[in-house]
Order: sequence, then C-alpha cells, then structure tokens
Amino acid sequence: MSDLTPEQQVLKQAYIKARGYWRPWTEGLLRFDPAFLEAYGKYGGYSAENGPLSAKMRELIYVALDVSATHLFRSGLALHLRLALKEGATAREIVDVFRLATMQGLDGCNLGIGILAEELASAGLQADRAELTKEQQALRDAYIAQFGDWPDFCEQWLRCDPGYFAVLLDLLADRPGGDGLDRRSQCLISLALNACFTALNPQGLRVQIRRALRLGIGQRDIRQVLQMSAHLGVHACALGVPVLMEALGEGAPKDEEGGSE
Repeated sequence: MSDLTPEQQVLKQAYIKARGYWRPWTEGLLRFDPAFLEAYGKYGGYSAENGPLSAKMRELIYVALDVSATHLFRSGLALHLRLALKEGATAREIVDVFRLATMQGLDGCNLGIGILAEELASAGLQADRAELTKEQQALRDAYIAQFGDWPDFCEQWLRCDPGYFAVLLDLLADRPGGDGLDRRSQCLISLALNACFTALNPQGLRVQIRRALRLGIGQRDIRQVLQMSAHLGVHACALGVPVLMEALGEGAPKDEEGGSE
C-alpha cells in the first residue's frame, strides 16, 4: 500500500507502538481487515504493556519460540533477533537461547521413558529398584545441585541407562564464563518453550513453573510468558496474507529491507 488514509495511519502507528514492528503482512492486513489488525495489536501488546518482563527478555522469548524446531519461523526469528540485539542482548545470550531450544529434542525421550515404564509395569515386568551405584548417586546429586529437583524421567533414565544420563547431564550443564543468560532467564525461556502450543509439554511446563517459583520468579512474570507463548498463532496471518495478495495478483508489499515477508 503506497498511500494510507489518515485512519489507516492511526492504526499503523498504534500497532507499531503495541508490538514494536511493522511488516508487509501487517500492511496487507491493514487493507483486508483493519478491525482485526487493531484487535490483535491490542491483544498482542497487552502483555508487554502490563507485564514485568524487560523488552530484552520479551524479545529473547520470541527468538526462542520462532527458532524452536516445532515452529522454525525464519522471518520472525530474524525480526526478533534484531530487536533483541537492539535491546542489549549479547551474542552469547542469543546462543544460550538456541541451546535451550535445542533441549526441546529431549521432550519425546522424557515423555517416552515414562510411558515405557508404565507399559512395562502393566506387562508385569518389574522396574529396576536396586540401590544406586556410587556413580549413579553422583550423577543424581549433580543434577539436583544444578536444578533443585528430581523429575521421574531422571530416575528412569538413570536406572535404565546411566551412560545416557551422564551425557544428558553434560548437555544440560551450564557453560561457565561469558555473558550468557542467568538461571532465571534460562528458566523463563524454557517455560515458554514448554508452554507454546506448537510443542505443548504439560510435564515439562510443570517442572519449569516449579523451578521458576523456587528461583523467586513472580507469578506475573510466569503469566506474561504464558500469554506471550500464544502469540505464534498470528503467524497464520504472517504467512497467509502475503500469499493471499499474490493469489489476487497484487503482490505482497515490500518492507524496508526489500523483502516481502
């Protein structure tokens, strides 16, 4: 859209104020359904306006959600990564976000080992309840020292495959030095990854909420993360509106960097 009416300009500026960006799909939506764009701007901006998380933390959460293997939304990742850097995020902090998103690959293992244990019990096969070896006890102590809890899936993996649990623990371990994310920030990122509807993991979400409370993270922070995790739904518009414009023979509007998405 080359020329906007005064009413459209007002809606555009309100959206930018609420969400911090303006993209080709938002301009297309401004034409097709301005009332919905206005409603989404208010909805999407509500958590930022009313929640306690910093602008940097909010952008890092969006980076995590967009880079997640359950979503992989590259244009959103590029947008929010730039905004995170603008808000003062370091490269190491962003790599830490990528590292935490990588850990989502463990969710299937951790859910599956629990189901396997249940089915083995149903089949009359007894689980290993022997005393832990010194090596297993040391691994258990190291996990609890880092995370402050001992989920069932940890007990199950430690007993059935302690070698796997050892390399898993090393994968999860904090990397010393640098200017990466602190423990509270890591917990908020992991909470968002477990809460997001593209990878909803109730078991992991409960673990992360419990950790957040132990770390002294407030209820308002947790609620804001939960609200933000729903925002990926608008990517139906981010992908769909430009395709609709192409189908109508109008072409998607170009952004300031020359891209249509």
